[in-house]
Amino acid sequence: MTNQFELQFRPEHFINRELSWLEFNARVLEEAQDWTNPLLERVKFLSIFSSNLDEFFMVRVAGLREQAFASEAPQDFNPDGLKSITQLKKIAERTRQLVQDQYHCWTNDVRPALSKEGIRIIPLKEVKDTQFLDAYFSETVFPIITPMAIDPSHPRPRYHNRGLYLAAMLLRKTGIGPKRLFAVVQVPQVLPRLVRIAKDETTFVFLEELVASRLPKVFGGHEILTYAPFRITRDSDLDLIHQESDDMLQLIEERLRERRRADAVRLEISADADSELVETIVAQEELNVSSEFDEIYRIPGPLDLTCLMGLCDVPDNDHLRDSSFVPRIATGLRRHGEDLYSAIHRRDVLLHHPFDDFSPVVDFVRNAARDPKVLAIKQTLYRTSGDSPIVKALVEAAENGKHVTALVELQARFDEQANVTWARQLEQSGVHVVYGFTDHKTHCKVSLVVRQEGQIVRRYVHLSTGNYNPATAKFYTDLGLFTADPDFGEDVSALFNVLTGYSQGYHWKKLIVAPMDLHRRTVELIEEQTQLALAGKPSRIFAKFNSLVDSRIIEALYRASQAGVPIQMVVRGICCLRPGIKGISENIRVTSIVDRFLEHSRFFVFGPDETAKIYLSSADWMPRNFYRRVEVMFPIEHASLRKTILHELIPAYLSDNVKTRQLNSDGTYSRISPKKGENSFRVQTALFGAELPLKTKKLDSATVPDRKKQKRKKDARPK
Repeated sequence: MTNQFELQFRPEHFINRELSWLEFNARVLEEAQDWTNPLLERVKFLSIFSSNLDEFFMVRVAGLREQAFASEAPQDFNPDGLKSITQLKKIAERTRQLVQDQYHCWTNDVRPALSKEGIRIIPLKEVKDTQFLDAYFSETVFPIITPMAIDPSHPRPRYHNRGLYLAAMLLRKTGIGPKRLFAVVQVPQVLPRLVRIAKDETTFVFLEELVASRLPKVFGGHEILTYAPFRITRDSDLDLIHQESDDMLQLIEERLRERRRADAVRLEISADADSELVETIVAQEELNVSSEFDEIYRIPGPLDLTCLMGLCDVPDNDHLRDSSFVPRIATGLRRHGEDLYSAIHRRDVLLHHPFDDFSPVVDFVRNAARDPKVLAIKQTLYRTSGDSPIVKALVEAAENGKHVTALVELQARFDEQANVTWARQLEQSGVHVVYGFTDHKTHCKVSLVVRQEGQIVRRYVHLSTGNYNPATAKFYTDLGLFTADPDFGEDVSALFNVLTGYSQGYHWKKLIVAPMDLHRRTVELIEEQTQLALAGKPSRIFAKFNSLVDSRIIEALYRASQAGVPIQMVVRGICCLRPGIKGISENIRVTSIVDRFLEHSRFFVFGPDETAKIYLSSADWMPRNFYRRVEVMFPIEHASLRKTILHELIPAYLSDNVKTRQLNSDGTYSRISPKKGENSFRVQTALFGAELPLKTKKLDSATVPDRKKQKRKKDARPK
């Protein structure tokens, strides 16, 4: 959003979005550093930290660079007041600290611990018998790699985004060519980075070390004066706003091709790389990385630790992993012999993944494809799995003659190519495929089944906070709702009419939809609690979601806090609200949980008691969700489901004293630990074990404030 309004609160009352995100990734790194986690889980978190950082640079840092380097680029409004150049410098400083911590953890802690367990990654020079590696290089690696000399007759290669390369300075001994030469070779991305030194062993070397040791063979007739691995990260955001095209699918494919040629935003290179070699790489015009903003990162170890995820699949090491568990069947679907649609018709069903099995969601579509009573299926697809049973069911339904509509969001970041493939497959099978809008991503998670039951046509609905992806449903926490409520069915039909036909003028009965009115209604719900507190009545706000960025929402929360509303938020990632400021946000408590499963569920409670308004949503409290996406927030109305959320889920999330960190007013996070005499409580363990505590922390309700106190709070508000 542009700065077309003035905020009531000052810049120091807000935390910078990008720096807040880096603190989230710091919490991911803390899980790798935590010795109480199983060893291979710590390896996983090291890998996730690197993957997260890659995406951060490809999208967020790329956007800031565009603003900093191009005067005509649109400037995002930053309530914290930091200019893009200042943000870039602060990002570089904090990133270097975190990367140093990551490699210290890997080199001095995790790697030695793996060695003690018999899982070793060793320097190539320590391999005594290289026969297996020699054969592997000659038969598998060498046929793939391509040596690339760079001189006037050999143009610079286009370095692939996140590709790993070896740069070398060469001195010609025999044959043709310049006496001194700069050259590169790409480490094959199609091969595993971790190479076993023999069959069926758990000892590895890095692939780039194997290639580096054979550089004299790769560049025959040359002496290798110096070499170093390096890696480029590129701008990878696909911004289609204001792009015009007669074919959305074609536009996406064009932008995917452009992504390969996008600007570099980060150069990573080995810490011991020769300075001349670094200067030669940087001098290449197409890189355009800036030393002024510290975009060159010298790495004290193997580049790109995302490869460590491969160690998590090493067999026969279950004792180094989190214990496995079998998801349960959700309450409401457990009657023996009852079909899925009958169960949903009988009562609303709440699913909490991964603790509840995801298979009923797949069966919802799969059964509809085969059910002769089903007339139509309508489905949104944002991200789905590589071998998606949902897509297969939609294909089967269309081939069975049913009316099938699929909204495939082609702009799902980094899943664009997969969604293009799904879209073409669905079209070929007879599914009516639409792609949403160029200026609004379709991020809502909705499935509709229309079924003929005697003389009645009944609509069955599934709404969710997460994607229709059976793979991520195993390690993302999300909430979903099955309902046959006619008002929900009518609303969802109207929603699809908007998505497929720009249908206007419908008055929503249950759903709150972005970009139409989600922001306005969210502010109203917060203000309702503010007015209750000002009137001396009990009030409360609870919110659990991924990110809090929107400045207008933050201001509404500040006003609620000043009025005396107790506000408790579980915000996994970015939080630009600064809690604990006297006179502004002392009634706001913000915590973050980073644990085995990615906390992805979004649910909200407005009210102090059983009459509270409870909502689930696909949206975070960010400008993009409110204004640039099609999102849905939907109420939970069935008494038993409300009880589950109010008296089980919320108290459990507020009681976690193992994986919870609390946000401080200075923007740092402090880990919460059990107090003296208090038992440890880990919410995710409790939820998949169905062992919620008999006594958990009660939600605070505002007491009746006296008028003098109210006046003092009102007077303390910033002018």
